[in-house]
Amino acid sequence: MVVDDEPLALELLADYIAKIPGLNLIGSTSDGLMALGLAKSDEVDLVFLDMQMPELNGLQFMKILQRRCMVIITTAYSEYALDGYEYHVIDYLLKPITIERFMIAVEKAQLHFYGILQKQEAIVTMMPVTVNYIFIKSDYRIVKVNLDEIYYLEGARDYVIIHTMAGQTVTQQSLKSLEELLPANLFVRVHKSYIIALAKINFIERSRISINQQLIPISDTYKDKVAVLTNKTIAL
Repeated sequence: MVVDDEPLALELLADYIAKIPGLNLIGSTSDGLMALGLAKSDEVDLVFLDMQMPELNGLQFMKILQRRCMVIITTAYSEYALDGYEYHVIDYLLKPITIERFMIAVEKAQLHFYGILQKQEAIVTMMPVTVNYIFIKSDYRIVKVNLDEIYYLEGARDYVIIHTMAGQTVTQQSLKSLEELLPANLFVRVHKSYIIALAKINFIERSRISINQQLIPISDTYKDKVAVLTNKTIAL
């Protein structure tokens, strides 16, 4: 949803939203009170919020909203930055807003949104539901990757290559952050540059693991962990 008292700003942000896959504009209004009612519903995940508006300004809006959905501030004034971050806003966009800067803010919101979903799914351990996928940021997309299709993850300088049955997915997320998302009983770090799927191991030969016709090194740092998970004695 977009909340702004400037018609041109409403029009511009609506146009930006229409150009980005995964975003759906629920509402666009200059009426802060009406927007607040909609933002409290389950329909809105993200609000683009102007700070200086009649009747209800941006700070009042966020105080009443109580973080029921994500907020990206859109304003011509920089002095609200500290106040905004007190309410855990996703990003702070200064007008005039370019499409490039807008897309960066949206990426932050998408990562935050899907990160919350994954944490919620992990917390609900009593339900007979197994989370068998993760969401990966790849270019301007959030890509779903099924865990049972992953062979291994390979760190390559500033990005990570995820090798799967369907091919390769490249992301700029760190190998460490991806390791935290993966179930520890299914995936193991075997090298500073590699995380492998235990179920996809063909064989272990001294300091190497064979997966999908690839030989992946086991470093001394992770030798004992691999040995425990595979019940093998690994001689390096």
